[in-house]
Amino acid sequence: MRSEYRITLVDDHSLFRNGLRGLLEHYTGCRVVHEASGGEEFLATLDTLETDIVFMDFAMPGMDGARTTELALARRPDLRIITLSMFGEESYYSRMVQAGARGFLLKDSDIEDVIEAIDSVMAGGSYFSPQLLSSLTGRMRTRENISDEQLSEREREILIAVCRGLSNQEIADELFISKRTVDKHRANILEKTGCKNTASLVVFAIRNGIVEI
Repeated sequence: MRSEYRITLVDDHSLFRNGLRGLLEHYTGCRVVHEASGGEEFLATLDTLETDIVFMDFAMPGMDGARTTELALARRPDLRIITLSMFGEESYYSRMVQAGARGFLLKDSDIEDVIEAIDSVMAGGSYFSPQLLSSLTGRMRTRENISDEQLSEREREILIAVCRGLSNQEIADELFISKRTVDKHRANILEKTGCKNTASLVVFAIRNGIVEI
């Protein structure tokens, strides 16, 4: 049984925050510990904030979600940030990927999807709304001189496992290899693909036909 997850909501619409907080707190193990109406307000409390998950809106007055995410992760690399967005903001998804977001959700997602995203990210994986991934794969740029053919069979196998949301330890257990070996392969995959994080690896894998959505 999962322990209680401390959640922060960063969104400039109080009605949306109230609605999401109410839905989350109906689930055992989810507790909203902090809310902020913008990036600057969130960053001002970051040093003393004890939270496990941050739901980050992209389109906010002043500092947007991408810049807020970049600055927050520079100070707190341990943060697990999940983007909340609408289809009208498709052109900005790639910025959130590069900023380090671990997941993407549409604002009209079912609460079950929200809980799944929380559980996946807390387990060391990631979560991406299929609709958002469809948008991302058409817009995300990867280095033009990179081909998935440069990946070894083992690296492709590990990349597929990463796209399934498995942590390095879970991949090691499934493939009967050490976590240290998985760590090394994953670092090689990031270097070869020019990707920065799990989110961009998923996009790379979809664009190159390694996985399907």
